[in-house]
Amino acid sequence: MSSSIVETVDIKAPVAISWALWSDVARWPRFLSHVQRVDPLDERRFAWQLALPGVDKVFVAELTEVVPEDRIAWKTTEGVHHAGVVTFHRLDDESSRLTLQIEYDPQGFVEHLGALTNLDSVLANYDLGEFQKLAERTAAGDF
Repeated sequence: MSSSIVETVDIKAPVAISWALWSDVARWPRFLSHVQRVDPLDERRFAWQLALPGVDKVFVAELTEVVPEDRIAWKTTEGVHHAGVVTFHRLDDESSRLTLQIEYDPQGFVEHLGALTNLDSVLANYDLGEFQKLAERTAAGDF
């Protein structure tokens, strides 16, 4: 059984700022609550360590498409099975929209429960809210 998440957030920051923050791997643990660490393995591959409710996950993901200030797509190559894309949309000179789409195969009881109860979407929405705060603080010069 495959599951999917689609979440969107509008940000009071230009696309350039949203892009710069999201494309910086070192910042991911600051706004992705379940990400413990992300280590670059080479130009396109990253080792992830996640701490999710009731389960820890380690996997390798590979970037499949990077279009500056437009989209970042990836798929896993080791560990869990999922793929996703983050797209960046210019709303006007001062604001942007970020959309996160993830397709994944839940494994085990906890992940199936998360998919069935919509907890996965709640977590993704929370993380996008954290990203929104970071991007808006950055745009305002409040680091």
